[in-house]
Amino acid sequence: MPYAAQLVGTDIRVLILAMAIGLMALEYGIGRLTRHDAHDWRESAASFGVALGQTLLRGVEAGIVAIPFAYFYRHRLFDFDQTSLPALAALFVGSEFLYYWQHRASHRIRWMWATHSVHHSTTRFNLTAAIRLGWTGSISGNFLFFLPLALLGFHPLMIVAMLGINLFYQFFIHTEFVPRLGPLEWVLNTPNHHRVHHASNEACLDRNFGGMLIVFDRLFGTFAEPPAHQKLRYGLVGGQPSFNPVKTALGEWAAMLRDARRAQGAGAKLRTLFGPPGA
Repeated sequence: MPYAAQLVGTDIRVLILAMAIGLMALEYGIGRLTRHDAHDWRESAASFGVALGQTLLRGVEAGIVAIPFAYFYRHRLFDFDQTSLPALAALFVGSEFLYYWQHRASHRIRWMWATHSVHHSTTRFNLTAAIRLGWTGSISGNFLFFLPLALLGFHPLMIVAMLGINLFYQFFIHTEFVPRLGPLEWVLNTPNHHRVHHASNEACLDRNFGGMLIVFDRLFGTFAEPPAHQKLRYGLVGGQPSFNPVKTALGEWAAMLRDARRAQGAGAKLRTLFGPPGA
């Protein structure tokens, strides 16, 4: 059975990869037909390079974060049927809530931004941008935000699965070819909302942090509609795009550590590492 389950898991991953590449190709074709400049092949190739590196490091990362999750789950506060509908609903809402704060912190703490900036470094907003994810999430401490779920009693594999669903959903909102979705815009994080999140226009900075939902942005004052009469611009503020996957993945770490080394005094060094980006 474990071997059969492994084969099924491999088949699912291959199917998802084939579907993702097919959708990317379709998006590229639509862009060409409509003469919409949605892709730069060099940037898309760099995104695939970053994604390959992230995939190779995923096993190491999983081994690192498994230890604290297992510890917290071993000391869990509650035992309950995790497959029940109320438990699944609680896990969904709880993971969305914690994802919102983890994502928001990733924009406001430079140590975390060093990882997350990789995702925002594309100057085109398309499906290939969705797979450009940082290599150093565990070093940045992203997993720490989700440990309370294990302490409450959710099994680590359930948490990982729910976060995986979140990530899978977000693949589809990295596109300029989906229009507004009517009443769903009030609840869901849609391509319209996520375009704002990725834009570097001043009115769009640090907005729309939700994963699958947009409700926490509305509740906590970080929601924004696209600015009127402005074309959205993408990429890092003041940054120069690179087509080198290694430089893309590690460039902000190098810049941050260089700035910290040059800073005068312990306080200045700590602000460089853990203060807001660009401060």
